[in-house]
Amino acid sequence: MALRLLILVLCAGSIMGIAVGFRQGLGLYLPFVSAGFGGRETFALAMGLMNLFWGFGAPFAGAIADRYGPGRVAAVGGIAYAVGLWLMVLGGSEELLVGGMMIGLGLSGTGFTVLLGAVGRAAPPERRSAALGLAAMGGSLGQFLALPYIHFLIEGTGWQTSLLILAVSVLLIVPLALGTAGRPAETAGGQSMGAAFSQALASRDFWLLNSAFFVCGFHLAFVAVHLPAFLSDRGFEPWLGAAALTVIGFANIIGSYVFGVLGDRYLKKNVLSILYLIRAAVFAGFLILPITPVTVLTLTALLGLTWLGTVPLTSGLVGAIFGVRYMSMVFGLVFVGHQVGGFLGAWLGGTAFDALQSYDVMWVVSIALGVMSAALHWPIREVRPAAA
Repeated sequence: MALRLLILVLCAGSIMGIAVGFRQGLGLYLPFVSAGFGGRETFALAMGLMNLFWGFGAPFAGAIADRYGPGRVAAVGGIAYAVGLWLMVLGGSEELLVGGMMIGLGLSGTGFTVLLGAVGRAAPPERRSAALGLAAMGGSLGQFLALPYIHFLIEGTGWQTSLLILAVSVLLIVPLALGTAGRPAETAGGQSMGAAFSQALASRDFWLLNSAFFVCGFHLAFVAVHLPAFLSDRGFEPWLGAAALTVIGFANIIGSYVFGVLGDRYLKKNVLSILYLIRAAVFAGFLILPITPVTVLTLTALLGLTWLGTVPLTSGLVGAIFGVRYMSMVFGLVFVGHQVGGFLGAWLGGTAFDALQSYDVMWVVSIALGVMSAALHWPIREVRPAAA
C-alpha cells in the first residue's frame, strides 16, 4: 500500500507539474500574441476562458474519476491540452479562444481535482494533508522548471514554434497517467454520488469554501497572466517577468508542502485565513513599494510560499467535511469557484489595462479580496485533524 501510494503521488505530482507548470507560463506569450490584436483583451479573454472551462469541466472530470479511476481522465486531458496549444499557434482570434477552452478542458482532467482526489482516497487520514501537499509540490516544481523552459524556447525558436514544442511535451502526461490508473474501491452501503452532490450543495461550508477559493483563482490568474506585462510596462527586460514567475514556482515547492503539513497539525481553515492575509500584504507591496528587481523578486518569493498552499488545505477540508469517496467530484465543485475567479482575474486584468493603461485598480481589488477570503474561512465548521 505504501509503495502504491508513493507511485500515485509521484505520477500525480508529475502530471500536475507539466499541466499546471505550462499553464502558469502562458502569460509569457501575452506580448507576442497581443501584438496581432492591438490590445491585450483578446489574449486575456482566451486565458479567462481557459480558467472557466477548467473550472466547469472539473466536477465532471472528477465524477468520472471517482467512478472509473483517474488514469483515463488524465490521459484524455493531456491530449486535449496538446490540441489547445496547437490551436494557439494558428494565431487567429477564434483559434486562440477555442485553444484556451481546450487547454481548460485538458486541465480539468490533469489538474488538482482529479489527481488530488485520488491521493486523498489513498492516504491515511492522519497523513492526508501532508500527502496532498507532497503531490501539490509537483505543480510547484513544474512551474519552477517550466517557466525557464518556455522562456528559452521562445528566445531560441520563436513563440509559435515554442508552442508546438510545448504541445508535444504535454503528451508526456499520457504515459504518466498509467501510474494513477485503477478504479476507486466501492464502499458497501456507502453514500451515492448523487447524495454526495446534494449534500455538498446544501452545505453552508461548501459555499464558504467555494467563495473563498474564488479569490485564490482570481489572484493566481491575474498574476500569472499579467505580471510579466506589468513589469514590461515599467521598462524591465522580459527576463524579469520570467524570473519572477520562476521564483514563485520555486518558493511554492516549499510552501505547498509546508502548508500541507500545517494542515495536519492545525485547523486548515485558520491556516488558510493567515495565508490569504499574507497574500493581501504582498499585493499591497506591489502597489506602494518602489518597483525594482530586488523588490519584485522578494515579493514574488513571499507570494510563492502561499501560491498553491491553498490546494492541499482546501482539498483536505473537502475530505474532512464531506468524506473522501467522492472527493474528486466535490473538490471539483468547489474548484468551480476558483476558476470563475481565474476567469475574472485574467480577463478583467486585460480589460482594466486597456481602459486605464494601468494595473493599479487590479492590485487594489486583489488586496480587498485577500482580506475577504481570510474572513470567509473563519466560520467554516472543521473537526481537528486527528479526527478527520
